[in-house]
Amino acid sequence: MKLRFFTAAVLTTSCLLPISAQAAPIYIFPVAGCEVNYARAHHDYAATDILAKAGCAFVAPIDGVIDEVNRVDTWSGKVNAGITRGGMSVSLIGVDGVRYYGSHLKSIYKTIEPGLVVKAGQRLGGVGATGSARGTSPHLHFGISWPTPVESNIWWVRRGVLFPWPYLDAWKAGTDKSPFNAVEKMRKKLGDIPPAPKK
Repeated sequence: MKLRFFTAAVLTTSCLLPISAQAAPIYIFPVAGCEVNYARAHHDYAATDILAKAGCAFVAPIDGVIDEVNRVDTWSGKVNAGITRGGMSVSLIGVDGVRYYGSHLKSIYKTIEPGLVVKAGQRLGGVGATGSARGTSPHLHFGISWPTPVESNIWWVRRGVLFPWPYLDAWKAGTDKSPFNAVEKMRKKLGDIPPAPKK
């Protein structure tokens, strides 16, 4: 709960700055220094898998605060529980109020912990194939959603609620395109905590 108050304080403080001191959020493509490939589709929910070599840098796509960090891969193919499919993962709440989630990581930087303030482009971890990606090509599962209570572990929202590829295309081209309005529209449509999926 303390993290939520800290995040809210950071976001509120940035909103209270004089108009002249505020700049539009700056977005960065979430994989840096490597060749990438991604599709405009994803299997059974809205997200994007960004294919890249194992170990390529997963970076903060925007300034923000680290929300959740999972350094342990507990996924089992026998159970295939949605809550563990991401393997090693990091999520952050951007200064735009949107949550950004990267999973299937090979590594996470030691300094990356919940509550840490990060800058756009700061390295969070390395692309991998943990969780349900075991045995597949290394990739970053990238999800965009609204923040939900950490203690409730609403994994089905965290994994992604709208397709990131239009924003990825823009950020890759150096354009600052915000997903905030689309995320808010989806949140109003589905509710803050929509029912958990069957799988």
